[in-house]
Amino acid sequence: MDPSVTVAESARALSAKGGIPTLVCALKIEERVAREAGARTALVGLGAGGSLPEGPLVSYGFAGALTDDLVPGELLSATKVVDPDGRTLWEGEPLAVAGARAAVFCAADTVVDEASARRALAAQSGAEAIDLESGRLAAAGRLAGVIRAVTDSPAAPVGTLARAGRPDGGTDWKVAATAFVSQPRVSIRTAANARKAMRSLARYGLDGLVAHRAPGAFPWGTLAVNLTGSLALGFLFTLLTESLEVDPWLRSTLTIG
Repeated sequence: MDPSVTVAESARALSAKGGIPTLVCALKIEERVAREAGARTALVGLGAGGSLPEGPLVSYGFAGALTDDLVPGELLSATKVVDPDGRTLWEGEPLAVAGARAAVFCAADTVVDEASARRALAAQSGAEAIDLESGRLAAAGRLAGVIRAVTDSPAAPVGTLARAGRPDGGTDWKVAATAFVSQPRVSIRTAANARKAMRSLARYGLDGLVAHRAPGAFPWGTLAVNLTGSLALGFLFTLLTESLEVDPWLRSTLTIG
């Protein structure tokens, strides 16, 4: 893919072809990332159970990896969406987004977390990643593409936190708290991987937004993201080292990467 193309630029190209695309998100955190990058967004809840907006739709947010070669934080752009049996629900050119890898997505109805179940689904469907919303968007007949970042994989499952998402896209904090108490290491790793995925989604969205407002050859968007991230990391590191008593392994997990 052309390394100069961002999510925002892909959206503008879609707009020229027939309407402003909407980045459709299942979770509130995904929608916030897209909205803060200046995109047109819609929050539709888990499984895209809410009302879909008019016009072209882009499935946007987190994805689970089915294959071992995908890692948390990796950005994916779909070439095809299939059902668990490998039947094609949507197929098209991947949205040209800098740094994104072309991939086949499986549209599932339930979360698949166990490593063996992920690999079995990959073999059965031919897909490399999974999400719960792209199937319904494909059925609407207006899916223009899928842009998602990997949060989990066969080697890094979600664990109990997989049940923390509410149907409306919010978080069930009781389930989340239980996950961190019963599976602290798995849950902390999952949270750190989600942070990587958010950074991937936000970086490309913000880079496109800044490039749109301040045209020129210099990558102002990348600079803005790096400066913002550095300031936030500095604040977090100071908090963890000077204000809170935190185990060294936890401090490293939250501040490295």
